[in-house]
Amino acid sequence: MGTKDKEGFLKLFMVYALLICIGFIYLYPILHMVSVSFMSLDDLLDSSIKWIPSSFNLANYKQAAASMKFWSSLGQSILLAGIPTICNLISCSVIGYGLARFNFRGKGICMGIIILSYVLPSQVTMIPTYVLYSKLGILNSIWAFILPAMVGQGINAPIFILIFWQFFRQIPKVLNEAAKIDGAGYFESFYKVSLPSAKPAFITVALFSFVWYWNEAYLTSLYVHGFTGTGMTSLVIQLQNFTSNYNSYASTSTLSAAPSLNESIKMAGTMLSILPLLLLYFVLQKQFVESIDRAGITGE
Repeated sequence: MGTKDKEGFLKLFMVYALLICIGFIYLYPILHMVSVSFMSLDDLLDSSIKWIPSSFNLANYKQAAASMKFWSSLGQSILLAGIPTICNLISCSVIGYGLARFNFRGKGICMGIIILSYVLPSQVTMIPTYVLYSKLGILNSIWAFILPAMVGQGINAPIFILIFWQFFRQIPKVLNEAAKIDGAGYFESFYKVSLPSAKPAFITVALFSFVWYWNEAYLTSLYVHGFTGTGMTSLVIQLQNFTSNYNSYASTSTLSAAPSLNESIKMAGTMLSILPLLLLYFVLQKQFVESIDRAGITGE
């Protein structure tokens, strides 16, 4: 079991064995999806082939990308997730800073409302929100995501406000007081003193907000895409309607005879929908882990 200064073999073996088992549980669906996405129809029907396909069939990805209109959907997905994320960063950071640095009457009530709005299921406010957006004339457009994010009411915005609030509380007040003595106003103190120190919180909120907007299918189809499909779309929406989209593509395809829809093409479409997020995480993995540690999300 080891000593205080050195960990023993048995303890390390148990820890790594547990981590490997947990990691396999999370990685198994992704590994299975990648493996099946490269299989041909013959490999799917061959019971002797489980993991490694006889040949890597890239045609599955070509068929899936064509039916999903991958590049146009990818661009719209980036806009649907990126612009509201930027609005969330601006509004939530200002709100979090105000709650952390200023004492005013009703501050506790405001904090309670923020927490309640996060706990309250979105299904409860879905119909009133839809009616409000309809009266404002922003349905079937990206403004249904932008306007709420601009006023701190975006998707899961309350938790972002709490992240900024927790982080700004950790910054010593003497820094803002010193800036005030030097003649800086409230906005200048926030912009030049607090914001440069809040990089970990911004990275954390940006990644969480981008992923949540990217993966949001129901609200996107309700507010932005629209029931008639006249608004903007995303890869998640295209994946949700993958069967109908592929059948429509197969019936109109003139380049080559498109094969009938099978499990490999479905897995390829699913892989295409999550591939941008996987690449984003691999690129920003180090910054993401360090930001979560420094932002103090757990309140420690």
